[in-house]
Amino acid sequence: MATNLYFNSFPANQITSEQLLVEDLVVESLGINGMDVYYMPRSSRDSVDMLYGEDTLKTYTSAYPLEMYLENVTGMEGEGDFMSKFGLEIRDEVSLLVSRRRFGFTVNQTRPLEGDLIYIPLFQNFFEITFVEHENNQAMFHTLGRGRGGNVYVYALKLKQFVFSSEVIETGISEIDGQIFDLYPRTRISLSSGSGTFVANEIVYQGANLANSTAQATVYTYNTGTSLDIIRVIGTFNSGNVRGNTGNANWIINTVSDTALMNDAFEDVVDNNRIETESDGILDFTEKNPFGEA
Repeated sequence: MATNLYFNSFPANQITSEQLLVEDLVVESLGINGMDVYYMPRSSRDSVDMLYGEDTLKTYTSAYPLEMYLENVTGMEGEGDFMSKFGLEIRDEVSLLVSRRRFGFTVNQTRPLEGDLIYIPLFQNFFEITFVEHENNQAMFHTLGRGRGGNVYVYALKLKQFVFSSEVIETGISEIDGQIFDLYPRTRISLSSGSGTFVANEIVYQGANLANSTAQATVYTYNTGTSLDIIRVIGTFNSGNVRGNTGNANWIINTVSDTALMNDAFEDVVDNNRIETESDGILDFTEKNPFGEA
């Protein structure tokens, strides 16, 4: 007994108008019941260290608005707030559905990829993709499944809460960039003399010009005539001048310190300077004790 050809006439290698109708309904339902999020692909994917399997510095420079459906509507999944010997860890997880067609139309890549971020304005938080269900192309267990190689109407995304670790996030969207701006570790440059005013979020550099600079960074705050706090430092600022790229400020550097304290006792980012200060009172690394034993 074979299936009824009048009601089940869907060739394996073709897509019918009925199947396209189902996909249209799926896209519409996601627009009705879903929520607006931003998909942030990792733009530094080509610089992955293949030996250790990690990205030395993850970079996210674009964000695409998309509608996605939150599966676990009753609350976060995962282990939740977890207290370990290293402190409080947030292990919240969520599951999202996104239309395969809408994703391909909006984002310039084949499919969602592990390691990419999703910013959810409702939570005002970032989530990292840990797994994408995309490989069930040959069998979709519902009526009017698409033909072989394309029968999945949606991608199912598994995500965990993103733990910030000095990744570069510059999307040009103020809501996204502002969420991460205060979490960067800061370097303080004390100034001796000069002219002009540094502007928050502008690029500063050391050298004849920005293109040939030996070091550059982004302004966090400027204390008039006394000090300059910078973030996202590339290179090393030495004695000499520090210049502003947009405001044309030019000041002589007095000292540079990367131990500017941050009020992050209750944040995900750990103040390494505080840890080092505490450990210096316990561990002895002098010549008398070369092995650093307590």
